[in-house]
Amino acid sequence: MLFRAIYDPSLAQAAYLIGCQRTGEAIVVDPERDVDRYERLAASEGLRITAVAETHIHADFVSGSRELAEKGAKVFVSDEGDADWKYQWLDRRSTGGAYDHQLLKDGDTFMVGHIEFRAVHTPGHTPEHLCFMVTDRGGGADEPMGVITGDFLFVGDLGRPDLLESAAGMAGKADPSAHRLWHSVKRLMSWPDFMQVWPAHGAGSACGKALGAVPQTTVGYERRFNPALQAARTEEGFVDFILADQPEPPLYFANMKRDNKVGPRVLGGVPAPREMTPEAFAGLDGRVTAIVDTRPWKAFRQGHVAGSLSLPLGRSFSQDAGSMVTDGETIHLVVEPSHVDETVRELIRVGLDRLGGWIASDRMEAVAKAGATMATVPQVGVEEARVMLETQRPLVLDVRRATEFAAGHIAGAVNIAHTRLLARIQEVPVDRPILVHCQLGGRSAKAASLLRRHGRTVTDMAGGFAAWRAAREPIAGP
Repeated sequence: MLFRAIYDPSLAQAAYLIGCQRTGEAIVVDPERDVDRYERLAASEGLRITAVAETHIHADFVSGSRELAEKGAKVFVSDEGDADWKYQWLDRRSTGGAYDHQLLKDGDTFMVGHIEFRAVHTPGHTPEHLCFMVTDRGGGADEPMGVITGDFLFVGDLGRPDLLESAAGMAGKADPSAHRLWHSVKRLMSWPDFMQVWPAHGAGSACGKALGAVPQTTVGYERRFNPALQAARTEEGFVDFILADQPEPPLYFANMKRDNKVGPRVLGGVPAPREMTPEAFAGLDGRVTAIVDTRPWKAFRQGHVAGSLSLPLGRSFSQDAGSMVTDGETIHLVVEPSHVDETVRELIRVGLDRLGGWIASDRMEAVAKAGATMATVPQVGVEEARVMLETQRPLVLDVRRATEFAAGHIAGAVNIAHTRLLARIQEVPVDRPILVHCQLGGRSAKAASLLRRHGRTVTDMAGGFAAWRAAREPIAGP
């Protein structure tokens, strides 16, 4: 048996390529949308991808299962959960008819070569969630080596049960989902200690609150040291623990649930947007098209096409873009040429696939000379911010997470996490200056560009709340 984990650090997401070397067949579990990566890896090992599986309908990325199904891979997905959690694209092949697929109930098995996969229903994170126990029958094993746990069991955490309510807007779902998760945990307690755990996410994912940075673990280790499992001694204590202090989900999560259930648009490959001239780029209107500027904040702040969003490339790029650009908008990029493919991949993984074109990041001066309306973002230090508070009475907007805000904040500040700001933009006044900040300055810079795109008068506070605290300015809260 061949086993490879393919990890995307920007979304803290892991897909798994498992192959039978005797037959040359392979499966990918929980793939992202740009599936050529998995195909190249399989081919390098002398394998062909004949199957694809999903642990559940994902909320944090667009699944690549349909892309692989278009190429002939057989689809294995859950048939658990109620009618709201059934896959709706399995009979909608682009050329007509249905994809080759098998719907799975608890206990169902299927083979890829000589490798057996057993579906285990583990609801809680979502109603239809499955884990896959993997047994290498070709190697003579009669017990599973490991289990692909999806968003059920992580290293040091469990998948959050509140997303149906907090991200998808289904009121009243968090508490009953947490109770279902507790029952799934009780089932986990009978799994053998030696079994390896292969989760779908690591540290940095918004699908839990305390995911570890170690890529895999064992059932026995998690039973001994996982705080969420330790909290499962009583049902009510577990529910209180698992629902407390969950981070705000990025805004695009609701779209991912919809797209992965109904069926994402088939791309047939990674899009290749055209390079634009300075004259063409100067003609863009940032109010009607999304201009994503990936340059560092300092360069953006000193001059950018009016209406642009400041979204520097980095670990949070996908989540930030998904939270600040709507999936119906056409996107134009300011990006280094060597990073175009990387940037496009990160955008399509969160459903942003309407790409108009790009221009090199060092051509902003040429764009300005071609007649573009350019803009800057004012930024002040703590001392200037204090004067501003006394003289201009701005709205202080804190774009940190709610848990950070509760631990201490500037008196009178309003808290909206930067990944939820677009959904609550109407709460931010148009006729009053805004002083925006986060903890260190990275999130508030992105928020400032979003607010300016939507017509707000914004000043960014350099250094964020950490600088405010270091200056011994007054703080509200504990």
